[in-house]
Amino acid sequence: MTGKVPAFRDREAWLAVIDMQRVFAEPDSDWFAPRFAETIDPIRRLVRAFSPRVTFTRFVAPERPAGAWADYYRRWPFALQPPDSRAYGLVDAFAADAGPTLDATTFGKWTPELAERVGGDGRLILAGVSTDCCVLSTALAAADAGVEVVVAADACAGVDDASHVRALDLMRLYEPLIRVLTVSQILSGHPRR
Repeated sequence: MTGKVPAFRDREAWLAVIDMQRVFAEPDSDWFAPRFAETIDPIRRLVRAFSPRVTFTRFVAPERPAGAWADYYRRWPFALQPPDSRAYGLVDAFAADAGPTLDATTFGKWTPELAERVGGDGRLILAGVSTDCCVLSTALAAADAGVEVVVAADACAGVDDASHVRALDLMRLYEPLIRVLTVSQILSGHPRR
């Protein structure tokens, strides 16, 4: 990290918890993120601090994949399941308290719905999985939209450790549009820590 830790008192931040779903949590899944379980407690700390300004997202398969997505689902046919399938459900640690989720058939979750919640001059905190796919895609799109993005490094997990680190390093190249901080650093600047 370069520069000082941003203060959160100047404006409200919105937390997006990206894709904390069974399909990424369970070891027998083709999309298992090995450090998924290690993100649960850090994410809980963030959720407590930023509630009610929290959105949980879910990656879901489209009913009929089109374009390059058709090739993607030929590679991952197990994932062509309805949104209400067990695989696409949030893990038990969050399912009861998450409320309605923001669902998207794309890696990036910077949708019009999330953009409306955060606001054009807002700050978006990102946590979840996977660092090297859905978190990265969301961070870049939000930063392009002019939103300040803060990625909670220790509340994210990648497809493997090396990919997690590479994705964080890539996002650090976008400073000050995207900052990569720890949960403790984020909470130290948040008034409701």
